[in-house]
Amino acid sequence: MRSRLFPITDDHIHFDPVNGRGVEAAKDFLHAGGTHIFLVTKPSWSLGIVPVSGADYAKVFNETLRIAGLIRETGLVVFPVLGVHPAEISRLAERMPLHDAVEVMKGGLDCAAGYIRDGRAIALKSGRPHYEVSPEMFAASNEVLSHALELAAGYRCALQIHAESGPCADVVDMAAAAGMPVGRVVKHYGSPETPLHPSLVARHEAVPVLARERRPFTMESDFMDENSRPGAVTGPKSVPRITKKLLESGVITEEDCWRIHGETPEKVYGVRITL
Repeated sequence: MRSRLFPITDDHIHFDPVNGRGVEAAKDFLHAGGTHIFLVTKPSWSLGIVPVSGADYAKVFNETLRIAGLIRETGLVVFPVLGVHPAEISRLAERMPLHDAVEVMKGGLDCAAGYIRDGRAIALKSGRPHYEVSPEMFAASNEVLSHALELAAGYRCALQIHAESGPCADVVDMAAAAGMPVGRVVKHYGSPETPLHPSLVARHEAVPVLARERRPFTMESDFMDENSRPGAVTGPKSVPRITKKLLESGVITEEDCWRIHGETPEKVYGVRITL
């Protein structure tokens, strides 16, 4: 039997000491019982950065790592996830031709991959717009996503994708073409029907169902940490609170907690989840 202690991991969360509560919000997660977080890069515009080349994203990534350092001082384990938010393409295309926007985003992903190579981050982030765009922009976004898949395959790291609602089943073929194991392609804000790895928002109604079926999935808050949108998407306490509520009500077991918050993220991301 395992110890009664188990990890509680948030698979997709942001902390922003400039535009949000920063470390204080991280302490909320910690005090609620959270232990590990995958800290995901925020969009460049939220940090006041206007990229004109891929190298400019280093400013975004360095800020993410600075925040990671601050949060580690609370006792939380932090795994940085770096990349280029897919909505960047819409903003970049307002200032340059679409082809150039694609190259800037690819360059940003190349920059992020350098942090993976150096051991300063553990996964990449990419995707495509979750809102309606022109066929040309959708195709351009898939070109960026394909590049991210190739990088992740080459560096043998996981890739979180931010995309439209639904299964995103076509990404399976894109991953295969890139040589990327589909089980390491994480559908952020996912749903049970995706053939990718689903990262479910903590309040998702399918969490108990997938737990009973012993299907691999992770849990996230997608907390944005923006004072202008307090609590969006869900608060920093949501993953530990909901996990404990499900456990106390008998919906999930301690073994489920270990699988969801420890064993599964270890397999997907190639990290160690220890207490």
